[in-house]
Amino acid sequence: MPGSPYMDEPPSGLMTWPRLLSWLAPTFIALSVVAVWKGLLVEWFGLAAALLLASAILRK
Repeated sequence: MPGSPYMDEPPSGLMTWPRLLSWLAPTFIALSVVAVWKGLLVEWFGLAAALLLASAILRK
């Protein structure tokens, strides 16, 4: 990977963007499909917004 601070590979256990997205993208898509199927889209948007807000506050 160009510009990587690691010589060969990232250390084991380190959460990198490709690894994080490989977990979050399918989970987000599956939850979105279930929310549409069950008619819980407004609740899903509210939960997603709350989680993103909590994440932003914790990062600060």
